Amino acid sequence: MSTEKGPNFLEEIIAEDIKNGKHGGRVLTRFPPEPNGYLHIGHSKSICVNFGLAQEFGGTTNLRFDDTNPEKEETEYVESIMADVKWLGFQWANVFYASDYFDQIYDFAVTLIKNGLAYVDDSTPEQIASQKGTPTEPGTHSPYRDRSIEENLNLFTRMKNGEYKDGEKVLRAKIEMSSPNMHMRDPIMYRIKHAHHHRTGDRWCIYPMYDFAHGQCDSIEKITHSICTLEFEVHKPLYEWFMEKLEIFPSKQYEFARLNLNYTVMSKRKLLQLVKEKYVSSWDDPRMPTISGLRRRGYSPESIRNFATRVGVARRENIIDVGFLEFCVREDLNKRANRVMAVLDPIKLVITNYPEGQEETLVGENNPDAENNGGTRPLPFSNELWIEREDFMVEPPKKFFRLGPGLSVRLKHAYIVRCDEFKVDENNNVTEIQCTYFPESKSGSDSSGIVVKGVIHWVSATHALPADIRLYDRLFHVEDPSSEEGDFKDFINKDSLEVITNAYVEPSLKESKPGDYFQFIRKGYFCPDKDSNSEKLVFNRTVTLKDAWAKEQKKN
Repeated sequence: MSTEKGPNFLEEIIAEDIKNGKHGGRVLTRFPPEPNGYLHIGHSKSICVNFGLAQEFGGTTNLRFDDTNPEKEETEYVESIMADVKWLGFQWANVFYASDYFDQIYDFAVTLIKNGLAYVDDSTPEQIASQKGTPTEPGTHSPYRDRSIEENLNLFTRMKNGEYKDGEKVLRAKIEMSSPNMHMRDPIMYRIKHAHHHRTGDRWCIYPMYDFAHGQCDSIEKITHSICTLEFEVHKPLYEWFMEKLEIFPSKQYEFARLNLNYTVMSKRKLLQLVKEKYVSSWDDPRMPTISGLRRRGYSPESIRNFATRVGVARRENIIDVGFLEFCVREDLNKRANRVMAVLDPIKLVITNYPEGQEETLVGENNPDAENNGGTRPLPFSNELWIEREDFMVEPPKKFFRLGPGLSVRLKHAYIVRCDEFKVDENNNVTEIQCTYFPESKSGSDSSGIVVKGVIHWVSATHALPADIRLYDRLFHVEDPSSEEGDFKDFINKDSLEVITNAYVEPSLKESKPGDYFQFIRKGYFCPDKDSNSEKLVFNRTVTLKDAWAKEQKKN
């Protein structure tokens, strides 16, 4: 996790602990998501921090599912989270669930009751909220706070046995209603939920709150460094209070700034809304900030890990420009993506002096910037080609270095051609460009002496494969949709997806599959979608070639 600036504060803490022999020099972290949705780019930073620190110091990491809220949790989410962590390149030491420890957590609650540190409360949620007071005013005691230990034990057992309805009773810790920390004002430890759990079924009808389950799970697993984001800092005194009163293994919590990205939302509740209300097709819609969405869009795990490392670990919250994420994926794909040719807005180009029916195979470089030189691929060539409509103008301006009447241009990896004529339809739209090619100008062995300034891409009309191209843009048209007045969905970018259905790609892409990376020359980086098949190829645009973020950094 280190950056060029040196070790971050978490690395310094762990290094000092190892130096002092704390926990016998052992390092065990954990990544504890709640399986109530798909992971997003913000979680990727937490994954990289927890797994990365453990790897750096020779330790291990547990993957633990915080499944204490049965109404919102599903096995689908568990499976997606495991797939995302693996895809990012990390491997856990163990998979645990908070539900693995329900019996132990229940026993912990009984211990606190026996020690006079917890009580059953019959107050309504509204009454409990009123009892809490305000940040500037102390709270008031519940009328049930002084129940006897015997009565509390009896009531808690009956809660567990299902004798009460949802919300009828809760178990609260007895701490201090005048504490300046609102989380310490007799927090709820257990609530009643007659809901089917994805793992324990209907065995339990009471479930521990996050604050009571999380620290105890850390302690049971003997987590040495419980690393979480800053919003949990105010929960730390309660985390430590439970461990102290229960006299259990003292895991230690450390907080860092979470990842905030502009032009998106990071709330799983809001992301679920987008899915359920059909603003996007699914959790892995390529416009979503989910890890599965980024994967489907063509982001590489290396680019996301590099992004997380460069963002760094700090204590101060800030918002990261999505342009920086795009910069990281461009930088990575530039080294790994094969260069191929695809025509998104085709217009026919006919080479009139190239023998009709003749074909030849040219050679295209896969990736001249690849570390292993990328290799080459065959490119079929014929007298009829598809080129981009924007590469031809009937009345080209002075510095237009592509095709127009009398203008010459080089076809990438092929020959120089000169435009002689063009055809139009009844609406005066150009339908065909007729050119002469110069046989001596073949790329790699050009002896024509002709000098041209422009190079355009193409595909052979005879051999090209039809494809659907999905051009994705930012899902929101404002930087921080959650902070704007009104419904965040009001700020969805209506132009976030454009589908091109009449594109053509070179035949080398016929066997391409999700997980392959390509640069469509002059168009951007693309990947095959999971909807793609041999009958109909479908490609998603990962990111454009233009890098506005890097240019802005140079200005600054």
